[in-house]
Parts: sequence; structure tokens; C-alpha cells
Amino acid sequence: MNKAITSFLKAAILIMGLIVALLCIFLLPELAGDAAAEYPEFAYLKWPVLLGMYAAAIPFYIALYESWNLLRYIEGQTAFSDFSVQSLRRIRNCGIALGLIYAAGIIGVGAAGALHPGVFLMGAAIAFCSFVISVFAAVLKELLRSALTMKNENELTI
Repeated sequence: MNKAITSFLKAAILIMGLIVALLCIFLLPELAGDAAAEYPEFAYLKWPVLLGMYAAAIPFYIALYESWNLLRYIEGQTAFSDFSVQSLRRIRNCGIALGLIYAAGIIGVGAAGALHPGVFLMGAAIAFCSFVISVFAAVLKELLRSALTMKNENELTI
């Protein structure tokens, strides 16, 4: 793959990580405080929702790290390796974890009677996209595993 393309993708990973970090540090606490002040009957949900959002950041950053590793493998001409398969497996697991965290949050906030339709749609979209990414990573992992098997068989034949 072209060095410019992998550099662009690495820059995109860094920008995504920076944006989420800034949102977690600055915007989320302020929004949670504003929501608790505006809706005091749901103020008790401030910390559980914030903790859930921060918990969701963990698999997000693990997936970013594994994506960075995949780009390093591509640059090093070792994309067809067991390391890439492991990275794709971890990305799949992170996508599942992220989707489950958001689904649990939607269920929890909905059970408390505080689920705004806009928040539901946003959370459902994030959960759905996370599950789609995990399915895509699983498909890529299986394709890569098949390619590795064929590559190893061809090396043994020669």
C-alpha cells in the first residue's frame, strides 16, 4: 500500500483519538452537569451515564491502537501474518464490547424513564455501527486467515 495512504489513515486515527479525548475531558462533564441542572429528577443518572461513556472509550481506544498496528504491518510488508489476524480479532471484540455498552446504556436509561428519543437514536446508531464494524472485522479476519493458509500451503509446495 502506498506510504501516503497509510500516513493519511494514521493521521485519521490520531485525529479520531484526539477528538474523543477532548469530548471526554471537556464536553461530556459539562453536558452532564447541564442536563442534571435542567432535569433535577434525573440528576442521579449523571455519574452512571458519564461512567458508561468513559467505559465505552476504552474499547474505542483499543480498537484505534489495533488499527494503528494493522497500518504498521501494512507498511512493513507483513500484512499477511498472524499478527494481523490477532489485531482484527481484537477490533472485532472491541466493536462488540462498544455496541454492548451502548445497548446496556440505552436499556438502563430507558428503564429509568429518562430516554429522550434523540438520545435513543444516537445511542442506537453508535451501537449498530459498532456491531457492523465488528462483523466487517470478523469477515476480514476470516479472509486473511484463508489467505494465510493458502500462502503457507504454497510455500510448502515450492
